[in-house]
Amino acid sequence: MLDDLTTAASSPTEWPTTYPQGYAVVDVETTGLARDDRIISAAVYRLDARGEVEDHWYTVINPERDPGPVWIHGLTSDALEGAPLFQEIAAEFATRLEGRVLVAHNAVFDWQMIAREYARARSEAPVKQRLCTIALSKELKLPLPNHKLESLAAHFGVVQRRAHHALDDARVLAEAFRPSLRAAAAGGVRLPLHECRPLTEWTDGPRTGQQAGPGGYRPASWRPSRKRPACPYPNPGRYAPGGRLKQGMRVAFSGDTSIERDLLEDRATEAGLHVAGSLSRLTSLLVTNDPDSGTSKVVKARQYGTPVVDEAAFGQLLGNVEPASEG
Repeated sequence: MLDDLTTAASSPTEWPTTYPQGYAVVDVETTGLARDDRIISAAVYRLDARGEVEDHWYTVINPERDPGPVWIHGLTSDALEGAPLFQEIAAEFATRLEGRVLVAHNAVFDWQMIAREYARARSEAPVKQRLCTIALSKELKLPLPNHKLESLAAHFGVVQRRAHHALDDARVLAEAFRPSLRAAAAGGVRLPLHECRPLTEWTDGPRTGQQAGPGGYRPASWRPSRKRPACPYPNPGRYAPGGRLKQGMRVAFSGDTSIERDLLEDRATEAGLHVAGSLSRLTSLLVTNDPDSGTSKVVKARQYGTPVVDEAAFGQLLGNVEPASEG
């Protein structure tokens, strides 16, 4: 358990006053990675300001559809048949999240899945900020071979018992987060907190020309709509690793970034790049701080052979963008 975990970082006597007052360490298992996929199990470990466990909670959820990759999460249709619907556990889930920072491994994925479920239930998750443990491990410069949960767990001597079981994954993450939090506090490290913005995909009715799905769903942006000017330059093709970006290149982003996403996209637009909301065969470059994640953009980038760089490398590339070819 957490109390038995030995770490190199001792708890600092003076805790940073800017740190949050509580955390909700979350893991969800889902039917897949797409926007219309559903949560089939969820677990929350509530931690106090210094990372001590207060309690934990777990539930399975009937997704009202095929459970997806059973060989990964182990939850069959039969196992989920008598489980509650999300709207039936939404209030209890909310009490576990309220007033706390949501902590997850690849937090943007867990947050978006949770936000979608609450939107389907015509409600909002009471979460204002999230913290990605991948981003925190980078801030701490932990010597990890990759950014998988098992690597983070192994670094802190945490034993995984049931990988891809929401309750055990949440336990493992809570045990790994505690020493990470202490190390950050002892070193005066800024926690990589990100705003959880209200979901804008579900409304009371469809836009003109759009068909609303169940619960008033319509495909749209996860962030408030921001009209960007159309890129005036033709797409010159893919980015060549080691080379320069060129005006007109299509750039997509995936996962959490240390710089606010809108600001990063604005900088790309100002440099003459085409910021794309999705990834296709025409995408020139994918920017992500977690190339090992299973987000749909990362998966497609692997399939298409799209070049991938992290946020720091992209920032350097933005300083020397090649002008578009004349004519």
